[in-house]
Parts: sequence; structure tokens; C-alpha cells
Amino acid sequence: MNKVILKAEDLDGYLSAGDRDSISRMDSLYANAMAVFARLSTDNQAERHEAEGRLITLYNDMGGLMQEICREIPNIHVYSFIAPQESHPEASHLIAKLRDPRTDNQEFVYYTQRAYEMLFKLAWSGLHGLNKNYLIVKTPVTNPVQNYAVHKINNIDKKIENTVMCVMLRGSLLPSMIMSKEIEEYSSNSYVTPFALFKISRDDSKKENNMEYILDLDRSFFKLDALNGKDLVFADPMNATGGSLVTVVKYLLDAGVKPRSILFFNVIAALKGALRVVRALENCDVYTLWMDPVLNEQAYIMPGLGDAGDRINGRDAESKPRNIIQLIADYGGNIANLYRNQLREIEKTVLNTVK
Repeated sequence: MNKVILKAEDLDGYLSAGDRDSISRMDSLYANAMAVFARLSTDNQAERHEAEGRLITLYNDMGGLMQEICREIPNIHVYSFIAPQESHPEASHLIAKLRDPRTDNQEFVYYTQRAYEMLFKLAWSGLHGLNKNYLIVKTPVTNPVQNYAVHKINNIDKKIENTVMCVMLRGSLLPSMIMSKEIEEYSSNSYVTPFALFKISRDDSKKENNMEYILDLDRSFFKLDALNGKDLVFADPMNATGGSLVTVVKYLLDAGVKPRSILFFNVIAALKGALRVVRALENCDVYTLWMDPVLNEQAYIMPGLGDAGDRINGRDAESKPRNIIQLIADYGGNIANLYRNQLREIEKTVLNTVK
């Protein structure tokens, strides 16, 4: 088997003493929050009201600590910390809908799309002081003559037209397609990103402190020379530990790939995962819509939202896991039509690098 394995202790070796102290402080605050959770189920309204007030205070304290930590680390960009104040309720409402167990698959996909539109703007289209591109668009109106419209947009071609979408299957497949579509829409030349597909998983029989991350090269589809000098874009809905990204990028670096930059886009990132990524990887920026405080022993984000990959794609049967073609087919006609250019690039990647 042609596999690369990274261990949790290797990841933790990148953390500074200050990082460990920050993580410990956050763990302590969240432990206090968990002690309050049980009190929320009481039928005594006065006790419940008191517990809610205590929980709000603890979450405000955790949010303040995370902002304090991230202010010192310029490579971590948290939408809810740096976007204009009037944009915060939108992000908070969106995350609340994604967390809700009652949010079904179609809604979950819809809110995921919205999240990545916001992240794209955070990283690229919200930049100020850029030159403008003029788009001349032919409209359906032909009377008395064929009509055209002129639209002015930020010129970000130089920032996006060197990008390659790096997909860490399987939960990140659709988010990667969404991000690629955003790049295509904001490019004046309708640039469709190339794709590189990495079969990366973690050994869920292990705990967070001894977790192993396994890159299966035999089930990955990419060409090393197509990644050299590129801006590598990763879009994974959840960054829990950072282990999957670090495993893939360290493999590429060891193989001689020299990316121009690495950008990692998450809907939710755990504090520890974000810290590990920027400490382990030079020239890497993390963009996340929301930051959650801690991980549990199984390396899941708390409070989290469950398994984002399963909520986007549906759960695989253990005896018959779907391959990438089956996974895409299960997205259905609406997704296939919306992201048809991205699907063509993915198909081309798989066929041109088949083992």
C-alpha cells in the first residue's frame, strides 16, 4: 500500500508554549460551559434562566479569548472577528442553521454554499484599492436593438488565476467545487481551476492525542508538476485538528513541490486545528467563518455540528464506500448542472492520472 501517515504527536510538536497555554485556558472555560449544559434541561424556569445567563457569559469569555489569540497571528482570518459588525449576525445565523440537527441535507448544502461565498469575499473580492474589470454582458432584450449591460467588478485575476483546488476527499468535494465556481465567476476570463484530489482519512479508532492521518496515494489523483509554483486552495468544511491538511502539504513539500501560497477555507475551525496549521506550514493562511473553542477526546469539534461530510454527502455503507464518481452522481442534476465546468475538470483529473 502506497500511504503516508502523520501522527498527532508530530502535529503537537509544532505548537509553541504559548499555544499550549491558550489551548489549556480554552479547555478550562469550555469545561465550565459543559457543567452548565445539564442545567438547561431543568423545568425550573428561574434555574434555567440563570443557567442561560451563565452560559452566555462563558461563551462571551471564550469568544474574547479566541479574538485575543487570533489578533497575534496574522495568518488566521476569522470572519466573525474581522468582518464589519453589521455582517456578524448573518454569519452567526448561518452557523446556527448548520449546527441544528433539524437542518436536512438540502438545507445543509444551501447554507454551505452561502458560507463559502462569504469566505471567498473575505479572502478576495472584499479587497480594497484594486483596479476594476468591466464586464459587458449581452442581455435577452432585443427590442429595438440587442441590449448590453456594463458591470464593474474588482480585478482580482492575478490573485485567483494561479490557483489549483486541492480536494481532501470526501467531505471537502462539494465545498471545493463551490470555491472553484466562485473563482470562475469573479474571473474576467471565466477561469476554471484545475483540481488535485487527495484521499486522506484519519484513524477514528484512535483518540485525539494519538490520532493518525493516512494519505492513500493509490486512491489520489494529481500531478506534482501541475502544483509547483501554484496557489494551493483547500476547502474543508471543518478543521478539527489540522492533521489532514498538514499531511497532504508536508507530502507535497517533501516531493519537491514549492507552492506560491497555501489557503485553507473552513466553515468552522477549532482553535487548536487553526493553530497547528499555521505553525506547521509556512506561507499558509487559514480563512474560517467561525471558530469553535475545543476538541473532545475523539478529535471532534465542540460544540461543532456533527460530521459535515455525512451531512453534505449522506453516510456511506461501511462495506461499500462510494468512489468519487458515485459520490458526484449522488449529488443529483441540480448540483451537476450548477458546477458542470468543475465536474469536467475533476473528471479530466481522474482520467488523466488514473493508476
